Amino acid sequence: MATSLTGLVGDVGGTNARFALAHVSDGDIRLEDPKTLPAADYAQGRDAVRAFLDGLPAGVRPKFAVIAAAGPIEQRAVTFTNNTAWRFDERDLEQACGLTAVRLINDFTAQALAIDHLTPNQVHRIGPAGEPLVRATAAIIGPGTGLGAGALVDDGTQKAIMTCEGGHAAFAPSDEVEVEILRHLMDKFGRVSNERILSGPGLLNLYDALCAMKGQSPACGHPDEVTRRGVAGDPLPAEALSRFCAILGSVAGDFALSTGARRGVYIAGGIAPAILAFLESSRFRERFEAKGRMSDYVKAIPTFVVTAPYIAMIGAASALPALERGA
Repeated sequence: MATSLTGLVGDVGGTNARFALAHVSDGDIRLEDPKTLPAADYAQGRDAVRAFLDGLPAGVRPKFAVIAAAGPIEQRAVTFTNNTAWRFDERDLEQACGLTAVRLINDFTAQALAIDHLTPNQVHRIGPAGEPLVRATAAIIGPGTGLGAGALVDDGTQKAIMTCEGGHAAFAPSDEVEVEILRHLMDKFGRVSNERILSGPGLLNLYDALCAMKGQSPACGHPDEVTRRGVAGDPLPAEALSRFCAILGSVAGDFALSTGARRGVYIAGGIAPAILAFLESSRFRERFEAKGRMSDYVKAIPTFVVTAPYIAMIGAASALPALERGA
């Protein structure tokens, strides 16, 4: 017997809150009319959820919601890593928004849940030819407002989601230039995580560090400007963007080693799809494979850039049936 369910899904980060109605039928997922709301326009997260629900057609009111949030979920609540003014609590959302049941999941838990639902036209492959392993672990990382990470763990008999805060692992330089970048960022931040470089704000940190190392005043004041001018060939922004891609390759390769991601590493987030051609011609894949004695291990692992715009909401939708059953 076919089973179907409609629910609210969300993907909430430091900059934007994205919501949609999700229709789930026997594992197939369809998102209806997704909307993006600027987080800065709402004092609290519940206000953004209510705004989306109030904009639905008359008579359309979902009972269940799964919201992916950019931060660790603790005791059914989350305070956002990159938007500390917002806090989501499942019970508060149920009461304030008239929902029967709400589940909060980490945004990269949602991204990992989505991997099995991605179609070939929703990813762009970078890496070795041939079919990837089907029953093996897949990892996913994503530079955007921050740097998220997760994995779909598969031992060949069963699957599980690995939720982590891998984006906050310490940055490891790979050459003398990156040693100097690390020194510059240590002076500014103390401890330097991968997110301090591999994110929108991180790209600007990287650009500023290179400017300081060359004794030049920064001409770009926003990550989008670094990206735009870098893709156009402006020397210092292009150097920053090239270094960003190379470091992304190193970190993706490290995550492949640490999770055993023989099925592949997926690069999500808003930055990689926007610079896809630049990324593909960069040292990204070279640095992904440059793992010394383990280079042969990672050379066989494909890398994919996720081009689907709402991957976290696809993953959140996949969790709706379990929420309904447990409500």
